Amino acid sequence: MSAPKKVVLAYSGGLDTSIILKWLQTEYGCEVVTFTADLGQGEELEPARQKALMLGIKPENIHIEDIREEFVRDFVFPMFRANALYEGQYLLGTSIARPLISKRLIEIAVQCGADAIAHGATGKGNDQVRFELAAYALNPDIKVIAPWREWDLTSRTKLLEFAEAHQIPIAKDKRGEAPFSVDANLLHTSSEGKVLEDPAVEAPDYVYQRTVHPEDAPNAPEYIEIGFEKGDPVSINGEAMSPATLLTMLNEYGRKHGIGRLDLVEGRFVGMKSRGIYETPGGTILLAAHRGIESITMDRGAMHLKDQLMPQYAELIYNGFWFSPEREMLQAAIDHSQKHVTGTVRMKLYKGLASCVGRWSDHSLYSEEHVTFEDDAGAYDQKDAAGFIKLNALRLRLLAMRDRRLGD
Repeated sequence: MSAPKKVVLAYSGGLDTSIILKWLQTEYGCEVVTFTADLGQGEELEPARQKALMLGIKPENIHIEDIREEFVRDFVFPMFRANALYEGQYLLGTSIARPLISKRLIEIAVQCGADAIAHGATGKGNDQVRFELAAYALNPDIKVIAPWREWDLTSRTKLLEFAEAHQIPIAKDKRGEAPFSVDANLLHTSSEGKVLEDPAVEAPDYVYQRTVHPEDAPNAPEYIEIGFEKGDPVSINGEAMSPATLLTMLNEYGRKHGIGRLDLVEGRFVGMKSRGIYETPGGTILLAAHRGIESITMDRGAMHLKDQLMPQYAELIYNGFWFSPEREMLQAAIDHSQKHVTGTVRMKLYKGLASCVGRWSDHSLYSEEHVTFEDDAGAYDQKDAAGFIKLNALRLRLLAMRDRRLGD
């Protein structure tokens, strides 16, 4: 690969990406443009601007953007229409943020005439795959630089020595290795590594940052009502909200009641297993609520087919194929299924649990007249069930007769 002339770097302002910024300048002699995304990670982003300026980045080459609404509206909500869970448990909080970051990196590269992008993902994880698959899908000619796969800064000592040699400030708490690494956005917090590497050992409570311990949550349950339109949440307790505002409020309810903790050993796309501690308070409430409204508004056949498609859809997102034709095909089917998923769900929040305890909709398929144990006034003729059962039993009876004849 020829040396790039201008590189757009996904820049957090932290020590590692600051080292990458300086390494790009020294290794390639290229102009660096920084992109810092506010995805709701809960950190002040202005220091990233000051750090970039200090490292010699021109003011016009520093991009700091609040993309929380786009993140929730165009990525999180479509994923939740599918009730997506990777390996049956993980709500894909890290996975779903990567295609949006790559999308903005590519868009900024076009705006400023850059010929390459760069990221700080390591060569062992999934994020390198997610960033790069998305980038190549959006611009097949883009150059992607992944310093962790190229440089010889293979130890914490070497990284700190490089930082000192290039006058990159090192906070006191960065001198020693962090007890675990954290990725955060509006949907979740992910923690892994170091003290969490032995999956046999319970994670220390200080790892959890977004939720109170369920044992310390309020002793009385709290009830909230979530309104849905075509599969997406639009209100809480009757108050209409933007996507990011709504998820922020659900996060607060979840935090208060200790909802959304997950200790998971997952199969990474690159082949190894890893252990992560995830907190998805608002997302956990939302998943249960969405299933609640689907239960009265979706036909059985459509719902069961959608549940069959979900693991494949979740795996595509986990593996970095958001911008693939197969994910878009599945999304079209999922979105079609949500045409009548409109109504209101009442949720009970209590000590780590989010339970759907009520649901109603003008689009409901539920008929009390048909299911009542009281006199149904002819709405359903129970005698019809006999023929239904005999027809469905026919093949089973034929199998049993053959097996009896053959002595099986």
